[in-house]
Amino acid sequence: MIHVENLTKYYNEFCAVDQINLHIRKGEILGLLGPNGAGKTTTLRMLTGFFLPTSGNIHVKNYSIREHSLEIKKLIGYLPESAPLYHNMLVYDYLDYVANIRGLTPDQKIARLKKLAALCGLNNIMHKPISELSKGLKQRVGIAHAMMSDPEILVLDEPTSGLDPNQIVEIREIIRQIGKEKTIVLSTHILSEAEAACDRVVIINQGKIVADGSTESLRQTGNREYDIRLSLLNANIDHVQKQLMAIDGISGISPSVSDDSTVLNLTLACKSDDDIRSTIYQKIKETDWILIDFHQEGKSLENIFRELTKEN
Repeated sequence: MIHVENLTKYYNEFCAVDQINLHIRKGEILGLLGPNGAGKTTTLRMLTGFFLPTSGNIHVKNYSIREHSLEIKKLIGYLPESAPLYHNMLVYDYLDYVANIRGLTPDQKIARLKKLAALCGLNNIMHKPISELSKGLKQRVGIAHAMMSDPEILVLDEPTSGLDPNQIVEIREIIRQIGKEKTIVLSTHILSEAEAACDRVVIINQGKIVADGSTESLRQTGNREYDIRLSLLNANIDHVQKQLMAIDGISGISPSVSDDSTVLNLTLACKSDDDIRSTIYQKIKETDWILIDFHQEGKSLENIFRELTKEN
């Protein structure tokens, strides 16, 4: 649905976005993840037609951002990081004003306001001044604004920034509900947000894409460092270390405390491009040890993020 081709943006001599290529499928919730200053907001502003790229292009459906900017804007609802609300207006009056700007007929407007009030949880605050709302409620009003014209694509820049944990959960649920019918692109630097709300994550650093995939697939990126947990009966640590440290790919073995003194719990530190679990299992079969637990733990998303975005 959205094709980004060699997208580049310079501010004078500074390259904020550098040769990004990206394909976003219809109905996908895509998270643009990266540290502050990575180029996320600039990318979203080019996607929405707010900025023109220095070079490269964006195609939405059959439209080019360079030649059909207005047509693309009609397909997109956009909520920037700071929701552009008129704080002296009532919520209802503000959304009514937005509906009028969007050209909705009176009947369309009533139906749309009812649907958005239910979707965004605004029914109890429609006659409150926006200035009296919490930041979380203001974000809900901003999402309703962005959704007023029933766009096919919703773009959200840091939608949960500055919210408390309860508000984050509420906004996340609204995003998931909208994602059942719309294509959503959101930026965030909150790892749990991307993992909970997105079908796919693109990590951007210093203007370049450094990873692209589901959170599960991203755990397999970078160097293959991971832990394997073992629990054994009839085994002592010296014998285990002698047998297992001979396997290529195991860099260390650490015992851990167990409530049962007959059980030896171990963590194997592994670094290998190959899956060495079958080799470990075969080595255990050659002994009289009894294997009662055996599982691999991948790298956390946080560790992957730090690995991919750390300074050179």
